[in-house]
Amino acid sequence: MIPNSIFSNIPDSFTEEIFETILKTDYFNLERIISMGQATPPGEWYDQDTNEWVILLSGSAGLLFEGDKEVCVMKPGDYVHIPAHRRHRIEWTDPNQKTIWLALHYY
Repeated sequence: MIPNSIFSNIPDSFTEEIFETILKTDYFNLERIISMGQATPPGEWYDQDTNEWVILLSGSAGLLFEGDKEVCVMKPGDYVHIPAHRRHRIEWTDPNQKTIWLALHYY
């Protein structure tokens, strides 16, 4: 068996965030997210039906939870647990390098 790499097949440039399912079952969805300068549009929030555990593998990002005053700045190795329906948004991702996330959505 040939292993895959979380850092392979990443385009040189892109305008929208890239969401790729790595593994999906009836109980969870594991995805790779690739960002480069993208952010959640002003006034919009993620409000997901599933719990999410996300780790930042490369790059950097600012994550804001509704009701918090400070942005959670994430760097490689940082992870957070986001309970279902905990509204949050991506304030910024590094515009000069690719930010790669691994997100586990579970039920």
